[in-house]
Amino acid sequence: MGAIELVEQSQLAERPAMRSGDTVRVHVKVREGDKERIQVFEGVVIGVHRGGTRASFTVRKVSFGQGVERIFPLHSPTIQKVEVTRSAKVRRAKLYYLRDLKGKAARMREGQKAE
Repeated sequence: MGAIELVEQSQLAERPAMRSGDTVRVHVKVREGDKERIQVFEGVVIGVHRGGTRASFTVRKVSFGQGVERIFPLHSPTIQKVEVTRSAKVRRAKLYYLRDLKGKAARMREGQKAE
């Protein structure tokens, strides 16, 4: 293990195993002035980018008819916890095609998580 990996090892946070197609609830710490609160962002994981401490995942939800995507650093201290609520069977790693779908067409098929 190199020096960079040794330093990065202490910064890794414990997160649940998640894949594309999973529905997750991300509890994010939000600062408003001098106050801090927890805000929940729930949506479908449309992509996971690996890479040690630089890993990130993209979550998409539809809020008031408008699609909202948010990219979270996986090991960020602003993320309090990540809950995997549902798993879906998908055939590809990046689900960018969900951006063009609406309503029932954008639903994911419930399935077993292959581990």
